[in-house]
Amino acid sequence: MASDEGQHAEQNWPRVREVALVFLKLGATAFGGPAAHLAMMEEEVVRRRSWVSREEFLDLYSATNFIPGPNSTEMAIHLGFRRAGWIGLVVGGVCFIAPAVVIVTACAWAYVKYGELPQIEAVFRAVAPVIVAIVAHALWGLGKSALNGKGKGPLLWAVAAGAAVAAFMGVHELIVLGAAGLLMMLGAAVRRTDTSHTSSGAPLFGPLGPATVGASAIGATTVATPSTIFWIFAKIGSVLFGSGYVLLAFLRAELVERRGWLTQQQLLDAVSVGQFTPGPVFTTATFIGYLLRGLPGAGAATTGIFLPAFIFVALTAPFLPWLRRSRWIAAALDGVNAASLALMAVVLVQLARTSLTSWFPLALAAVALFLLLRWKINSAWLVLGAAGIGLAVWVSR
Repeated sequence: MASDEGQHAEQNWPRVREVALVFLKLGATAFGGPAAHLAMMEEEVVRRRSWVSREEFLDLYSATNFIPGPNSTEMAIHLGFRRAGWIGLVVGGVCFIAPAVVIVTACAWAYVKYGELPQIEAVFRAVAPVIVAIVAHALWGLGKSALNGKGKGPLLWAVAAGAAVAAFMGVHELIVLGAAGLLMMLGAAVRRTDTSHTSSGAPLFGPLGPATVGASAIGATTVATPSTIFWIFAKIGSVLFGSGYVLLAFLRAELVERRGWLTQQQLLDAVSVGQFTPGPVFTTATFIGYLLRGLPGAGAATTGIFLPAFIFVALTAPFLPWLRRSRWIAAALDGVNAASLALMAVVLVQLARTSLTSWFPLALAAVALFLLLRWKINSAWLVLGAAGIGLAVWVSR
């Protein structure tokens, strides 16, 4: 028996190694957010290597929309599992995350050490308005997908509006999301129709840009222990449907408003780094953890934000066909997605009030939004361009 298991592990090792190499490569080069990540994964595992068929790939992608967490990371976990079993599940996810974690940690170190240099501050002040434009563009596209279409009607719009009002009034974001999902489930029960629909599952995951510099020291580090940081990010990772944009709403509520561990500018800087670097935008958590508690904080935040994705993929994979067919769960997810967009809208308003304070940042945001709408330019290039403009303005003074 033991020899059979050893033989199986030996036969599986080439597949595990293949999974590791593929996702290390993708984790180091996958710029552009979930849509770009998924396109690159499809190229690698469907067209080049035939790990799964195109239909199976789309099936797995649909499945990621039924569980909390970063969609592209969950795809890496699913694909690793399909290729190399349980070991592949872990290796695929870890290797996709690891390159970004290393890069973001280096950025956090530089931010803390050099963040108050005037030229760096000028760069990041120019980046902040572009981030506002990127979030606005994402909100527009995601809103059209999540709130319109088959099976979506006035109730969903009312839930989204109610969620926005509740968020402005300071209601906890988890209560907002839970109530939205429950209301949509009740609506599905009242309608008692046989018409089935699936949640939009719009991949609420996309990138932002380079770092924005704030204070290099945070006074709350004596309070932010690694264990506390871990549990905060594990809680967020366990309930967050969608993208780094929605993550921004959770982080602002928890770390800026509730605990006062970050300033709003530092939060923008953290999201910028997650946007600008390759791999999942959720490595924003790595940056924040480093600011709060150095390397132990970075490790705790990274583990906390990503661990739920591994657990959810492992637990739900056998039930995915049933989840996709369930009218009740599809309705609940529609509500959760609508409420997530409402939280995004509230944060967008707050960020705009902080960042668009004169004609120059207003102009940067407007130009960035125009380029996104007209030519769909990758947001990483917009952030790099804004950084160059900020540096040029500083040099010209």
